[in-house]
Order: sequence, then structure tokens, then C-alpha cells
Amino acid sequence: MFRKKNNDIFSIEDGGDTIISIVTNDLDENDCHIDEADLPEDLPVLPLRNTVIFPGTSLPIAIARKKSVKLINDLEKRKGRFVGLVCQKESDTEDPTSKDLYEVGVIGEVLRIVELPESDNVTVIFQGKKTFRITELTQKSPYLRTKYELLKTIPVRKKDNEYKVLLDSIREMMVHMLRMYGDPPKDIVQRINSVKDGTILVNYCCTNLPIPAGEKQQLLELSEDKSRAYQLLIILNRESQMMEMKMNIQMKTRDELNQQQKEYFLQQQLKTIQDELGGNPQQADIEDFQKRAESKKWSKEVAAAFDKELKKLERLHPQSPDYSVQYSYIQTVLDLPWNEYTEDNFDLKNAQKVLDHDHFGLEKVKERIIEHLAVLKLKGDMKSPIICLYGPPGVGKTSLGKSVAQALNRKYVRVSLGGLHDESEIRGHRRTYIGAMPGRIIQNIQKAESSNPVFVLDEIDKMGNDFRGDPSSALLEVLDPEQNSTFHDNYLNIDYDLSKVMFLATANNIGTIPQPLLDRMEMIEISGYIIEEKVEIARRHLIPKELEIHGLPKKAITISKATIEHIITDYTRESGVRELDKKIAKIMRKLALKVASETEYNKTLEPEELHEYLGPVEYTKDQYQGNDYAGVVTGLAWTSVGGEILFIETSLSKGKSNKLTLTGNLGDVMKESAVLALEYLHAHSQYFGIDESVFENWNVHIHVPEGAIPKDGPSAGITMVTSLASAFTQRRVRANLAMTGEITLRGKVLPVGGIREKILAAKRAGIKEIILCKENKKDIDDIKSLYLKGLKFHYVEDIKEVLDYALLKEKVKDPLDLSVKQEKSGKKK
Repeated sequence: MFRKKNNDIFSIEDGGDTIISIVTNDLDENDCHIDEADLPEDLPVLPLRNTVIFPGTSLPIAIARKKSVKLINDLEKRKGRFVGLVCQKESDTEDPTSKDLYEVGVIGEVLRIVELPESDNVTVIFQGKKTFRITELTQKSPYLRTKYELLKTIPVRKKDNEYKVLLDSIREMMVHMLRMYGDPPKDIVQRINSVKDGTILVNYCCTNLPIPAGEKQQLLELSEDKSRAYQLLIILNRESQMMEMKMNIQMKTRDELNQQQKEYFLQQQLKTIQDELGGNPQQADIEDFQKRAESKKWSKEVAAAFDKELKKLERLHPQSPDYSVQYSYIQTVLDLPWNEYTEDNFDLKNAQKVLDHDHFGLEKVKERIIEHLAVLKLKGDMKSPIICLYGPPGVGKTSLGKSVAQALNRKYVRVSLGGLHDESEIRGHRRTYIGAMPGRIIQNIQKAESSNPVFVLDEIDKMGNDFRGDPSSALLEVLDPEQNSTFHDNYLNIDYDLSKVMFLATANNIGTIPQPLLDRMEMIEISGYIIEEKVEIARRHLIPKELEIHGLPKKAITISKATIEHIITDYTRESGVRELDKKIAKIMRKLALKVASETEYNKTLEPEELHEYLGPVEYTKDQYQGNDYAGVVTGLAWTSVGGEILFIETSLSKGKSNKLTLTGNLGDVMKESAVLALEYLHAHSQYFGIDESVFENWNVHIHVPEGAIPKDGPSAGITMVTSLASAFTQRRVRANLAMTGEITLRGKVLPVGGIREKILAAKRAGIKEIILCKENKKDIDDIKSLYLKGLKFHYVEDIKEVLDYALLKEKVKDPLDLSVKQEKSGKKK
């Protein structure tokens, strides 16, 4: 930009620094004229820094060096006017000698001395007259004086059109360059455009052109005016292009700087507002995350991944949609208990005491937990086993997890897998999805605040699968001790160690669990309770719990063992104790009403009073019904809720063909067992004393009561054979007898499952004797003797053994016409 110093002097400044000063004197060709007679024999030499003056031009020069000030003072005293103005080769030289100066300079005439108010230095305005060459120094101190020779220039021909065009180009380029620095004074532009002398114009431009002093010195030393003009135009073009590039760059950087300044200003305003409101919440959150991360015990890999995600959060704007997603992810990572474990309690006696206090029975499970503790105590560290507890509902599988956690002094978490059909529920969702979250495994580990909790996977047999994946397959990694040390959750995207977690799975029917998942678990069966165990469970746990729940004191009522046994036999039919708990709760509600209304009641509940509290007896059909009817045999069945007895009824009716009718909502396997039984008896009719014509002239109807309940399986094979044989022969079936076993066409008896549940059902029904396959003896040997008390077992290998023992010689009191016909047909033969 242009800045006016006084009436005659302007300066061009860039970034606060003065590039060059311009004197707006008249550009006249007479300015170069000088009378050689007026010149002294030797000239005082004034060294100039980065400054070259040309003949015919004026230039203000600031005098600061002591020698230079001395030179000016002597001129004033002697009334001298002329000085040799010579440029230094190096501007840093403080005390130059003849070697430090160029040989060619300009004789300058002092026009006047200007004292600028803003500067302490003396400013002298010189006007260039003639170029000269230094020939011999005559004085070195206090300043230089030299002898010289004047140099002549070669002028341009008057009618040189090329030179005229050259001068016009110089005028345009010079004005163009001046305008790049701002709006130049009109006096300068007017004088440049109006000067006619080409030499004066070229010298003026050379003097005021902001180029290095070395290039100006080269222009000064050119003896031909036209050559100097050409060289000047080349420099003007170059400088003009450089200036345009510089201006473009400055404009771009200025725009960017303005944007940055605007953003900075707005950020500072925002920061001030946030400080007034209590500080920058985003920065406070990041600092809190960093502080929490310092206390984490995670590995280097996890720390590196966390730092990367935290830096990503810092770069996001709080209003960005991704900010909340990233924020939630950082919180999830920090909330997880990386390598944080609770200390296990290795007191085996205390563990046994806790397990016995919370659960009556369940000896196998307790034994397995104690074994695990013993190994852990000896080794100090081991991969936790994956135990699957399976059995009927209500036997305490789920609640056992809490007791195990208490015995081990570990945290307890539970996740219900019933009805789960989305793989993402186990592995989590990727963060690219809206509403993504970690899977249930990681969520519950986060809730437990420990990396070694007791983790109960409830109802693992009730998982489903659909187009969203198979969650049971996702559980393979979780439940494999060789893989779960690097469990990968899609949301977390960092491997997490689950090897110290003690997984307890529960199931009712292991038949629905996929085989690969089944292989990864240690299966422990929890069978139903016998009546004696249920009585103890009710006395020790259920009754005190329900008294507390209903706000009753402990001595509000006493329920005798006989009463509890009646509740079990008359009002419940289950392997577990869940329904029993409901009945006790019903009694407590009735009792709470009496206590609240201050009604008198008997504080000892007797069996005959149960009708008042529980209503009429609910279950009687499963009791043994005697052997008064031929063709009715008691069988044993296994269901998902435990064991049950079931009756196989066979009736015969006259007909023209041997029609077999099956009713009772039977499955295909059970229907095949009925066909198999009938064919076996037909094939061995002579052995059992049955007339073959019976199979042709009598219709057979086999029915299994409770027709609305689906029934299937091969366990009723020997029961159907016995029922058909009893109906054909009208022989009684041995009293208080039940049986279970599969049959073959050859008459072999095969083993079946669910023996323990079937035995409990038989005891509830009052059965005294049970017929089993000989191979099922190993299952009986594995059952505690308490469960077998009052039962007698008969082990068979062939159907003939079953019928020989089950059917008595005695026939029913009111035999059918069938038996009469059999006797008559025998006489005819």
C-alpha cells in the first residue's frame, strides 16, 4: 500500500515493511544535465545499502552511519552539492571499503535535507546526474573520496518505432505493478504517462522498481538505452507475474485465515458461554473417559483400540449423529470389567454348607461344584467348566446358580434364552446399525462388574432360529473353553476373555439342544423329588418364605408333615415344587385374611382342614385303580414335567373283520407299538392259549385316557402287550404292578429312558412292583436307595417273562362271552 510521508515523498509498504520510497518530482530530461566544470576532481563516496539511483531521478536516502553523517555535514560546511552514490555488494557490511563497493555509481546532487518526524535519522534527497566509474581512491578516512571518470551512454535513434512501443509497454507494466500495491497517487501515474524522454522514463522505473539491488546495478551498467529498456521490460513482466501469483496466494490464505479466525472467534464465544454454564461438557466427558481409562487393567491391544476410538470422539462435533453412537461405545468399553476378578472362596466346608442350606437333595450337582472348587484350590487357575443342568420344571435348576455364586463368592447374572431367535442377541449388532448394542453376554458381564461371575443361561433348550440367524450356533463360541478366551462381540469389536466365567445352563428337554452345543457342556441330570424330599423342602424353605412374603409371623401357623404330604398327593402333580409353592401361598393368603380380620383359626393345620383352604381334592385319577377289569394295565411315562402313570385300556367287540382302533391322541411311534403288540400275540397265540379265530372275528380297541394330551414314544410297548393279552385271555393283571419297556417283533424287551421320573410317579400312585428291561438295572443302581424304598423290581428280557409274571391264572368275575366261545371252540376241536 502507498503511504504519504510529506508533500513529495511516498512509500510503498507491504506487511508493514517499506519496500521503496518514491519522490514525485518532475521528470525532465534536464535533470540529467550537469556542467562538468562544476564537478570536483575527487568525489566523496556515500555507500548505499540495497539502493541504486539512476541519472535523472530523485531518491530519498536515510543517513545513519557516522561516517555518512560526517560526509553530509562536511558538504554543508563547504557548500558542496555532489556526492558519488555507490551501492555496496553486501548490505551487511558495516564499514565498507573500495573492495566492498561496485565500480560504477551515479553522481548525485543534494537537493535538500529532510528531517522526518517519525525517524531519528537524517534523510537526504539526491538527484542522479551522471554515471561514473571509480578509478582511484584519494581518501579512506573519515569517509571515502575517489577520482573518477564519467561514462557515456549510447542514445536511441529518434525515429525508432520499436523503442516507442517498448516505452509504452514499460509505462503500462509500471502502472499495473503500482496498482497491485494499492491505489497509487495520481501525481505518480500522471508523471509516468506524461514523460516524453525515454531515457528519463526508463531510469525512473529502474530506480523505483522493487527488485534486488544486484539486478538494478546490472541495469545501471548497461551503456545502451535500448538494451536497458528491453531488460527493464523483461524484469517488469517477471515481477508482474510474481506479484499476481503472490496476490492470488495471499487472497487464498486470507480467505482461509478469515474462516479460521471466524471459527476461532465463534469457538471462543461458545467456550465463554459454556464456561458461564459450567464448562464444556464434551471436553469434560473426554477428560473423564481418559481418567477412567488410566485405572483399567486392560491389555496394550485394548488400550490402543480405546485411544483410537477416543480420538475419533474428540474429532466429532457434539451435534453430529455419530457422536452419540461413539459416546455410547466408549462408555460400554469403559464399563466392562477388563481383567477384573472377584476372589474365589476355597472353603470347601462353607461351600457345602451353603449348598445344603439353599437346596435339599441335588447331590450330583453339589458334588460337581465341590470338585470344581477343590481343583481350583489346588491349581489356582483353570478354565471354568460349562455345566448344563437338565430336568423337569420346578426342581431348582435356576435358583441353584445363586447358591453356586454364593458358595464361590462370585457375582451372579442370569439371561433367559427362551424364545431367543436372533443371533445378534448373543453376538451384538454392528455399530453401523441404528440402535446397535452389545449382545446379552457382554451386557450381563458389564452388569456383573466382574470377569468371572456365575453366568446362568436359562432355558437353553427353548432357543429358536429364523432368517436372522441361529443363536445356538453363536453360543458355540461362548461355551467352548478353547474359544471363549477370545470371544468376539460385533458391537464391541474387541476380543473379550470369557474363560474365567462359570457358565451354568438349564434345560428341560435336552433332545431339542443341537448336538454340537450339547457336546460342549457337561450334562448333569436333576430328577424330580420324591414325596419325602418335597415335605422337607416345604418345611425348610417354602413355608418360611411364604410366611415372610405374606407378612405373617413365623408362629402364625404350624403345618404338620402329614398335612404337607396330603397337599403334595391331593393338590399337586409335578416333579418339582413350583405348584406346591403356589398351594402354600394360597393357604397363606387365606390365613392372612383371618389374621387381618381377627378371625379365630386353628394354629395347627390338619389334613382334614385342607378343604377349607385349598378346596376339593384336585388329583385322584393317577392313583392305582386296582385289577378288577381285564385289559387295563398301568404303564409308566416320562413327560417334560416329570414322570406319570398312564393306563392302557383294551376292549373287544364282535365283528366280521379284525379291526384295530387306537384312540387317545397317540403319536406314530406309540401306534406302531400297538400294531407290534397285536401282531406278536397273533404270532404266538398258541403259546398264550388264545384261539386264532379271535383275531379274525373280534375288533380290538386300544385307548389311553386323557385323550386331549398328546402321547408318543416306545415306552408303552410291554404295557400294550400285557393289556391285549389280558383282554384276550380275561386273566387278571397282578395288583399294584406297573411296567415300562420297548418291544420288538421277536418279543425282546428293550431299555427306555426317564427311569427315575417314572419311579417317582409310581411311588406317588401307590405302585409296589415295577417290570423293567434287564438293561435298565444300571439306572436303578444309580438311584439312591431312599428313592427305591417300598418298590420291588422285576428285570426281564422277553415278553413271555412279562406276561408270565404280570398275568394271574385267576380270571375276572364277570367274564366276557369271548372266553365262553374260546372254551366251546376248544370242545368242538
